[in-house]
Amino acid sequence: MTEPDHDGPLDHPVGGLEAVDLVDGTLVRMWGDVDASLRGQASTVMARALQHGGPVVVDASAVEFLDSSGLAFILQLLKAAQEDDRPVVLRDPPALVLDMFDLLGMAGKIPLEFTTR
Repeated sequence: MTEPDHDGPLDHPVGGLEAVDLVDGTLVRMWGDVDASLRGQASTVMARALQHGGPVVVDASAVEFLDSSGLAFILQLLKAAQEDDRPVVLRDPPALVLDMFDLLGMAGKIPLEFTTR
């Protein structure tokens, strides 16, 4: 997938979500504290991510904290995209995200991608 030219959002100091339409899919960025305070943002981002065709890449590399709401966002996005036969990959998830999936018995069930940044 072709990446956008900017480094990412810096306007939300605590955490946030955004969907970026790419030529060949959608990039969903997650950063900072991804928790219940982002529910409204999560709904908007999910709707936008699912409007655009092609694969969905969820970049979790900048996540510092994830609660059950953030985890639910990832799982709902994964399920909705897969129901539409769209591939989804979780890019560069930090250990805390991988640990949560492991605790839920979902390790190995979520497609992962690791880059060399």
